[in-house]
Amino acid sequence: MAATHIDESSLHYRGWRVVLACFLMAFFMFGFGLYGQGVYLAELQRAHGWPGTLVSAASTFSFLLTSVLVVFTDGLLERIGLRSLILCGLMALGASTVLLALMQTPWQLYLAYALMSVGWTGMGTVVIAILLNSWFERRRGLALSLAFNGATCGGIILAPLLLSLTGSIGFRSAMLATTLAMMVLVLPVVVTCIGWPTGMSLASGGRPRAGGAAAPSHPRKALLANAAFWTMVLPIAIALLAQMGFIIHQVTFLEPLIGRASAGLAVTIMAAMAIVGRLSLGLFVDRLDPRLACAASMTSQAAALFVLLQSTSPTVLLACCAVYGFSIGNMITFPPLIIQREIGAAAFAAAMGLGTSISGIVSAFGPGIVGLVRSLTGNYTTAFAMCVVLDLVAAGVVLWRPRRRAEETPNLSTLP
Repeated sequence: MAATHIDESSLHYRGWRVVLACFLMAFFMFGFGLYGQGVYLAELQRAHGWPGTLVSAASTFSFLLTSVLVVFTDGLLERIGLRSLILCGLMALGASTVLLALMQTPWQLYLAYALMSVGWTGMGTVVIAILLNSWFERRRGLALSLAFNGATCGGIILAPLLLSLTGSIGFRSAMLATTLAMMVLVLPVVVTCIGWPTGMSLASGGRPRAGGAAAPSHPRKALLANAAFWTMVLPIAIALLAQMGFIIHQVTFLEPLIGRASAGLAVTIMAAMAIVGRLSLGLFVDRLDPRLACAASMTSQAAALFVLLQSTSPTVLLACCAVYGFSIGNMITFPPLIIQREIGAAAFAAAMGLGTSISGIVSAFGPGIVGLVRSLTGNYTTAFAMCVVLDLVAAGVVLWRPRRRAEETPNLSTLP
């Protein structure tokens, strides 16, 4: 790999410009595609009188469609190329946000959310992980942490900006203005900075292969038979299910205890700590065992939730949200590190796509499950206690390192 022959720590290394491009992609993709959905829910109900169930069902449809589409990321990269895939994702996301601003009928809502799913496929975590995997070897963890911080910044900056602009110039103008800003900022950076390392072409997994040789095929059934793959995917999916459940219900839980203003502050603190957590992990993760670090993050979230359920003190509750937030962002940083180390470069793209799909489908049910348990019991104690147990189970599973004998396990780099 080209990156092994130069100093990845140097600011002159082109890979850091790729990190900047990935940061901007994550900023707008998560800002519009995840954190902005709360804004759309409120504004579309207000503008058109549509029931909340219609808009929230469109959100669920989008997340599930995204989880299906990302499975095919490696094939799309081979067929249309890296830059073309990202540009397609950018155009689809832009079309989605413009349609959200201009729509008049419910079918347009579902079309907009379907286009958003295409945007996730071209600009989401799988493509970012594959791209940075090709540029970094020794500083891969730091590069991933910096790039994925764009996702959290999208929630801290873009979503509040949409709310502010909506109050001053209206929802339609706010969406069109921020979409234009995305195109102006992201399009030139993608065109000038995005690409594989010089003189290389795509091998499966986003790792470059000299001479432009064709990438081998990696059947997904081989990954599904790989124990190391499952002991990474399942715990991440379980932890994300618990995490999504807590995040969506956090304000509803905290508001009766500490008031609306303090509940909003808790969300801000949690998001800010997610940035701190990613940056802190990025500085050391390349020297850590990613499975141990992942288990520690899951355990810390379980501990934070457990203490949260025992207290009504505003200070303690805010501190628990801070501790919980410290590990939020890292749940999407660990999978590429574990895959690269244990499954290898050749199957990286296929494993990232399949793993992200499974995690996405499982975690999409987190808010619904927490809400259902809360409805059945009348409070959040049992629901969040369930999340504590899920985090501890996930931490135990991710520590399991299955032993594979060469004669019993298919070699993913040589399968036909």
